[in-house]
Amino acid sequence: MRKQMIETAALDVAEQIQTVEQTIDSALAELAELQGRLMRARAVAHVGVRTGQDALQHLAGALNALVTARGGMGHCHAALVDAKGTVPGLRTVSFGDTTDCPPEGRHELRVVA
Repeated sequence: MRKQMIETAALDVAEQIQTVEQTIDSALAELAELQGRLMRARAVAHVGVRTGQDALQHLAGALNALVTARGGMGHCHAALVDAKGTVPGLRTVSFGDTTDCPPEGRHELRVVA
């Protein structure tokens, strides 16, 4: 019973990590889209390059911060994969043939002996 609870908790953590990683990637894509729209809007308005420069710099800062956060999540993910080996009951758990991480989306877990 305890082993199953540990495995379930680990799966919940793994799925949430993937959700956070995907959310950061989506946010990065949205920021890049916003950056492109700002550039197009400036060109359409035929205004000087200094117009909107402050906003563009803040946007670049947000983008950079998310890139840093993405790297942090990658390191967090790797650290948890390493830590898995120290948790009794998880040392032999794997979510697929070639990866320690569960595939994206909900899936069924079965305990095999």
